[in-house]
Amino acid sequence: AQQLVESGGGSVQAGGSLRLSCAASGYTYSNYCMGWFRQAPGKEREGVAAISLSGSLTYYADPVKGRFTISRDNAKNTLSLQMNSLQPEDTGIYYCAARRCYTGSWTGTFADYNFWGQGTQVTVSS
Repeated sequence: AQQLVESGGGSVQAGGSLRLSCAASGYTYSNYCMGWFRQAPGKEREGVAAISLSGSLTYYADPVKGRFTISRDNAKNTLSLQMNSLQPEDTGIYYCAARRCYTGSWTGTFADYNFWGQGTQVTVSS
């Protein structure tokens, strides 16, 4: 069965950094574009970053541009999110997700993701 497992969450002070990881299994990882999402308490889930099949193309939500970096390793079936200059408003549960896509069809989008991980908590204190 398709499975995504996030790790790397934790508590940090404002200005600090965290690196999230997502381990994928049960499907052909290189056939899926990947994304990171987050959900803050009392808010809807929102897209954070997305990456193409090869990893050469990325897309970021405006609030995280210049601070977060998404990357993937297709040999290891892993996805990462490096988060720098963290702020209290970055607090939330972070999820990785997979979206079926095809070579040459990349669009930066947070829509139409097919399956999700269980999430990892990130807490940033001021």
